[in-house]
Amino acid sequence: QAGKRSKKPKRGKGKKPKKAAEQVEKEVDILSPSAMLNAYYVCHNAAAVLELRGFRWPGCPGAKGRK
Repeated sequence: QAGKRSKKPKRGKGKKPKKAAEQVEKEVDILSPSAMLNAYYVCHNAAAVLELRGFRWPGCPGAKGRK
């Protein structure tokens, strides 16, 4: 009886995707004291701070060689 299959239920593999309600993004204040201290040590000028925070100048080329 090689043609018979077992009646066991199949189980899903891998992790279940998380629900969108669980992934709540908290707004971050880029002018908070801790953020400003970080920017003081990382950036050289105001344009670099804005670029690091995601506010790019219009028409500027993308960052090359950064990941």
